Amino acid sequence: MYDTLIQNALILTCNPAGEVVPAGWLGVRSATIAALGRMPAPAGAAQVIDAGGGILMPGLVNTHTHLPMTLFRGLADDLPLERWLREHIFPAEAAVLNPATARSGALLACVEMLLSGTTTCADGYFLEDAVAGAVEAAGLRAVLGQGVIDHPAPGVPDPAGNLAVARRFCRAWLGRCPRIRPSVFCHSPLTCSPETLAGAKRICREFGLLFQVHAAETRAEVERIRAAHGTTPVGLLDAAGLLDERTLLVHAVWLDEADIARIAARGARVSHCPESNMKLASGIAPVARLRAAGVPVGLGTDGAASNNDLDLFPAMDFAAKLHKVAGCDPTVLPAEAVLRMATIEGARAIGLEDEIGSLEPGKQADLVLLDARTPRLTPMHRPASAVVYAACGADVRTVLVAGRVVVRDRTALTVDVNSAMDDVARIAAGMRARGIT
Repeated sequence: MYDTLIQNALILTCNPAGEVVPAGWLGVRSATIAALGRMPAPAGAAQVIDAGGGILMPGLVNTHTHLPMTLFRGLADDLPLERWLREHIFPAEAAVLNPATARSGALLACVEMLLSGTTTCADGYFLEDAVAGAVEAAGLRAVLGQGVIDHPAPGVPDPAGNLAVARRFCRAWLGRCPRIRPSVFCHSPLTCSPETLAGAKRICREFGLLFQVHAAETRAEVERIRAAHGTTPVGLLDAAGLLDERTLLVHAVWLDEADIARIAARGARVSHCPESNMKLASGIAPVARLRAAGVPVGLGTDGAASNNDLDLFPAMDFAAKLHKVAGCDPTVLPAEAVLRMATIEGARAIGLEDEIGSLEPGKQADLVLLDARTPRLTPMHRPASAVVYAACGADVRTVLVAGRVVVRDRTALTVDVNSAMDDVARIAAGMRARGIT
């Protein structure tokens, strides 16, 4: 009856009703969820996975990454964003990145995410064709944005060709792999001219793709955009006609009420990166107000150079607590809401809510099984609370993407983890030998 049957699981469906099945089973046929219900489980599966009372939930959706930046994990920590970028990250990228190193960094990022329960990510970076190759090999699901910036960049030494490179990437990967959807990622309204931003959005509209852009990340960005254009970064994007349901605004920290109204009215979406925002002292995004206005808000880790990990479990914990302390209100962003931000709302933010993000028949079988038999998850009065406030990536036992087991008993099946770590360690050693620190 089923290719894979998972039984004896506490199921968090994250469906519209937020249903929880205390002791249930889920059947997978081909790449999709065929059925689920309460125990006892039906017979007739080719493969049976006994959850042993563990938590079965949708695969996590990381709505903002820069996958090859695992190469720069821990490089130049504890600096302001502008100085960190211009004095350290941009020079390191210019010196280190090529298709081979980008693939190595991305492959390590993919396995880090799979082992910690993330099955889908929205990425934006340079040399994205190499990134896509790594994602395809790892078995991850992803929306992959070719990076666009009005400066020389890895793979695009002449910025006049940045949109042509993005168009070629989108054309090459559109429909090539069922788990990969191409996209265009503009670095920011500060580093991309209005003409570049509009050109990138035209490509996305031509192919029906997601347009990604850092926006309103810092107070300095807002001040500079206002001085140059007389409006906010969101106002600039709106005036250019770039905000719609296929626009993902990353960070969106410094928003006024008019910005929130614009985002909501146009149907744009937001990726919230609490750990990166805290580490770079960018500020606290108005997530509760965005959600109250009906804006889909997903969670992102950002790149491993500014977080410094790609584990969405601590991102959930930080998001819930950060907004409580910021507003001196312990009821803001309850655990159930944050869990949805990491699953179905994250899927909605990147345009994949009809395919992933909840455990419902007909959706892709992107599944994560947590081992609940651990001290930090005992006792478990509220499963969502346990996931958000107590669980971590190390609790992930088994992961399926599109019905395929990619992690079994905490072991990655698609990537040689030691080889991936060794490759990146060699690249890092070469960086240190060249004085890149």
